[in-house]
Amino acid sequence: MTSQHTQTSRYWLMKSEPGECSIDDALAFENSTVPWVGVRNYQARNFMRDAMQVGDGVLFYHSSCAEPGIVGIARVASTPYPDPTQFDPASHYHDPTSRPDQPRWLLVDVQVIRKTRNLSLPELRAHPALEDLTILKKGNRLSITPVEAVHWQLISKLLSIK
Repeated sequence: MTSQHTQTSRYWLMKSEPGECSIDDALAFENSTVPWVGVRNYQARNFMRDAMQVGDGVLFYHSSCAEPGIVGIARVASTPYPDPTQFDPASHYHDPTSRPDQPRWLLVDVQVIRKTRNLSLPELRAHPALEDLTILKKGNRLSITPVEAVHWQLISKLLSIK
């Protein structure tokens, strides 16, 4: 698949468990930029590898917590590169079948632009215009999903972001 750079911005929803990396943790990193480690799903990896571009918008989403929801706005801050945790035997994300000369798993850096209120899952579900948002579809478990521009715009309005 060849990557074509267009003037159209792309948008993504990226899930993070607050115990792994919360919005506050990301804000504490230098330049509020964090490597998005630990993606171990091929489809999510392929989004990073084949479709993400520096500058794409990101909805920072807390998952697997008491109140899941969108908690910040971020941007893709790097091109994809090998996730070093795949080579670290001490890492929860270690993959003994991945080799440094042919890494299986990639990551991108994500820069938080602003922390927002928690736009919760029930609040997202309450808006019929968001019914096609991937995170709201039954059975969706991907940690990275594309977001349509129309959904990005509505979510930005709900978060009062200009």
